[in-house]
Amino acid sequence: MSDQTSAPSPPPEIPPLGQRLFDRPFLLLGAGLVVMFLFYTGWGMWEILSLPAGTLP
Repeated sequence: MSDQTSAPSPPPEIPPLGQRLFDRPFLLLGAGLVVMFLFYTGWGMWEILSLPAGTLP
């Protein structure tokens, strides 16, 4: 009989945040759509609000 002590296994490594994000393509797609929507909507609103008042003839 062999008397072996079982060493505790090390805890599993948690992948880095970047790898966890790249492992979810639909999350990336959703984030890309939200960022583009917010960016272009914000840019458009800024342009509209910063326009000078038009003078009527």
